[in-house]
Amino acid sequence: MLTKEQNDRLTQTNKGTPCGELMRRYWQPVALVSEIPPDSRTPVPVTILGEELVVFRNAEGKLGCLELHCLHRSADLSYGFVDACGLRCLYHGWAYDIEGRCTDQPGLTSETFKNSIRAVAYPCIEVGGVVFAYMGPGDPPVLPRYGFGDVPEGYYVARKVYNDCNYLQGVDGEVDPHHVAFLHGQPGTDLFDADLSPTMTVESVSTGIRLTTVRKLPDGKEYVRHSNFIMPHIGSFTSDQYMTDGFSMHWHVPITDEAHWKYLIYFQRSAPLELPDHFEREVDEFNMLRRNRSNRYLQDRGQDGGVSRSGMGRYFQAHDAYATESQGPIQDRTREHLTAFDVAITRMRRCLNDAMDAVASGQDPQHVLRPPSDGTIPDLITDSAVVPAMA
Repeated sequence: MLTKEQNDRLTQTNKGTPCGELMRRYWQPVALVSEIPPDSRTPVPVTILGEELVVFRNAEGKLGCLELHCLHRSADLSYGFVDACGLRCLYHGWAYDIEGRCTDQPGLTSETFKNSIRAVAYPCIEVGGVVFAYMGPGDPPVLPRYGFGDVPEGYYVARKVYNDCNYLQGVDGEVDPHHVAFLHGQPGTDLFDADLSPTMTVESVSTGIRLTTVRKLPDGKEYVRHSNFIMPHIGSFTSDQYMTDGFSMHWHVPITDEAHWKYLIYFQRSAPLELPDHFEREVDEFNMLRRNRSNRYLQDRGQDGGVSRSGMGRYFQAHDAYATESQGPIQDRTREHLTAFDVAITRMRRCLNDAMDAVASGQDPQHVLRPPSDGTIPDLITDSAVVPAMA
């Protein structure tokens, strides 16, 4: 249970808030590469951490991320077009390069005035099918090498789904392995269903916290699974049904304090990755879940014990959306009652609070990597196995 003030500190991410300043110390996913492929010159409007932005590629194909509104009279730059001068506003033709410099003002001749105009601009990189932007002060940190950026194209899949609630509700779910057997129960989840009271340990690691969950199986063996909370809003998991030697990462990126994008990055190292068809069928062309709160997640109670216990189909992301969105836009944690199974939630929130304190004191928060680091993370362990029971 938290006080209102403690909950506000963890859930408010606009610029100038403690958590907002923390989030801006990390590279943030802002778009899928599929939304702005290398040959695209169509700008993409995005809102991240309460900031309205536009992502675009210049005439050379280089990525830029600028504030959304033109500095002339605030027209929306995402309606503009790209030419040799950069992103050009459709209203009066002012143009901006990827660093935010105003490069052209049709009809005006003062170089001094033009050179005084500078839009907010954030550096961008693309890795593993995702466009990342650094929205913080100073030099960007090193992007950690989680694995999906080190495999060939076709060995990873990047997607995103809209969640109509605060980011922390999603992150709470990432460090709650106890819910898997119940909420997600369906054919193929037998290893989780076998033990509804698993043993769970939580340990601090360089990235955040590592969860080790042990479930007893009917044949006397044990199912051991290592998952992680990675600062500031990421979960990592194995997916035994779909990947042999990789894992999935879930990034809960705030749009506003009442909505977030859940970026889903799957990869494996040994072979091209193919995900089940229903992963794609359950999401529309705008990255919105077809099962959502407006249609009660198309729940069909006749599916109980068949396709899924939830009656909400097989796609875990729809199940998770029900669980997090139904808590309200921002969960009132003054009314929660945590149990022993929620120890990782408490530890995760402590990580965030400690990191906010570090930023406030002028330090880098946990898991911000600086040169000479090459981004390698030796203590990130995400795996699972059925093993003989410990004596």
